[in-house]
Amino acid sequence: MEPDLPLVVRKQLEAVPRADAARLLNRLVAIAAKPAEQHPNVVALVGQPGTFRVRQGDWRAVFSIADGKVVVIAIGHRREIYR
Repeated sequence: MEPDLPLVVRKQLEAVPRADAARLLNRLVAIAAKPAEQHPNVVALVGQPGTFRVRQGDWRAVFSIADGKVVVIAIGHRREIYR
């Protein structure tokens, strides 16, 4: 099961170096395959219930899980993603 990537997020993913983008996308696909399980480097965001982040190097993906589907909200560099 592929994660749901809106057009804005696809453009953000294009800004990520290719190797990191591939690894980040692979992590999101693994999370989408088994959304109920605990995954490494996935942390719930404080103050935003139902929203999580996964990290890959200096890059982060912020997502939520709705009806068993991973919905990616944003992808960006660690210094900019939480602003």
